[in-house]
Parts: sequence; C-alpha cells; structure tokens
Amino acid sequence: MNVKDIMSSPVFTIAPEETVAHARNLMLKHKISTLIVAENEEMIGIVTKTDLGKRLAQAEPMWRRRPIDKIPISMVMHENPITIYPGASVAQASDLMIENGINALAVVNREIVGVVTGTDIMRYFSEQDINTKVSEVMTEDIVFVHRHHTINHVIHEMEENKTNRVIVTDDSDEAVGMITTSSVAFNIMADNEGKLPSKSIKMTRRSSPAGQKEYRYVKEVPLVAEDIMSELPPAIDIKNRAVYAAKMMITEHTIALPVVNDGKIIGLISRRDILKVAQ
Repeated sequence: MNVKDIMSSPVFTIAPEETVAHARNLMLKHKISTLIVAENEEMIGIVTKTDLGKRLAQAEPMWRRRPIDKIPISMVMHENPITIYPGASVAQASDLMIENGINALAVVNREIVGVVTGTDIMRYFSEQDINTKVSEVMTEDIVFVHRHHTINHVIHEMEENKTNRVIVTDDSDEAVGMITTSSVAFNIMADNEGKLPSKSIKMTRRSSPAGQKEYRYVKEVPLVAEDIMSELPPAIDIKNRAVYAAKMMITEHTIALPVVNDGKIIGLISRRDILKVAQ
C-alpha cells in the first residue's frame, strides 16, 4: 500500500495573509484538518488543526489576547513543509511524521496531488491484521485536571508536561472528560475586541444570614475546565489489540482513548502511538 492509496485529494489551499478565523471556517465547512498555504500558486507552508491548537494555546499574551480574525496564517503555519511522493510506502510516511513531530505531509509529484495525515494512516492501520497489543504502545503518563481548574491552569499543565491532552476529573476523582490542545485554543480565542470568553452566573445575597435570598445579579467569570472539555471517549482494555484501538478512534472521531485495567484508567493510547506501530 502506497501513500497515493490513502491520501486525501484534492487539497484545500489558503493564502498566508488569510486569518486563522478563515482557516478554521474552511476546516469546519469541508470537515478537513489540513490546509496548504500557497502564494502565487506555490506552496510555502502547511497548517493543521493541531498546529492552530498548539500555537494558539500558548500562554503568551500575544496569542491569547489577539482576536482570531487578526492572526494571519503566516504566523502559525509550518514553513517549508516536508513533502512525500505518491509512491512512498505508508511506513515511510509514518517515519517522517514521527521523526519531525508533525501530523500531515503534502504529497508532491511535480505539483501537489494530495495530503496524507496521521488519521489517514490510522485508518489504514485499523484494517490490518496486526497483533500488537495496546499495552505495548500506550502512554502511561496521564495528566489530570479538576473540572473547576481554570483554563490558565490547564494550559500550564499541558506545557509543563509537554502533552496535547489532559483528563478532567470531578470531585470524586472520577474521569468525566478530556481536553485537547485544539479544544483549548478554539475556546480561548479572543473576540473582535480582544476580550477572552467568559460565562455569566447568577449570584444571590441574603439581607441577613438566615434571611430570604435576594439582590440577584449576574457576574461574569472566566471559563474553567468543564466548560471546554469534550465527553470522555470510550475506554479500551489494556489487553486489546492496537488495531481495535485504531478502529475505535476512527469511529469515535477522537485522537486518543483512555486505557483501563480492571476498570481503572492507567494510561492513554493516541494516534501518535498508532503511527509508531505503523512505521
């Protein structure tokens, strides 16, 4: 099986001066995760949903306080993108992605003919008869955050632990959701006035400690982990095969699954882990 057999085509392009807002809209409209950045019909960069997430979730004020429609793609794209030829093997594509820490390759045969992503490779892997177990490739280091932790804390934990995802727990230490770099980024983007998103909560006061509640008012408060988390994907047992994990990720439209042993979460298996097996 070659790259040309699993790549996506045609490709979608965007100009370097176009905004992150426009890139996000294109991704949502066409249900894609990768855009080629082109100028004068020449490829000068590539940008993925993960790129947007990683760059825009950075803690520096220059990112967090800048409105989404003011950030040009040229500031978040990968310049001089790594390419691969259509006849290359899937294993070669996996090698390039792992080696360079990327999730997409432009497929070039004199001109751009397609894009191959980590998800394309994972879909291919899910159809193979490979006996590698989840236990052999999973990541045991999990980062947990509480549902009431601030977004700033979530970002700090991601950066401190060099991870793209965290598990959210409730007051009983039960896992209730997952936050990825992308979900952080798309939720902390400032509006047109540079204001970060917040939520309104109703507050009440009593005229006396035992008195009737009164003086209702609305207070604006920052978002917390539970406001941006996604539902926790189904868990996979540590004894299952990695191929089955890949199938579940494709079906559930997720890039990571909790790994359980006797009902307890002990790790995560991600798309990146699957790529390592596909090398």
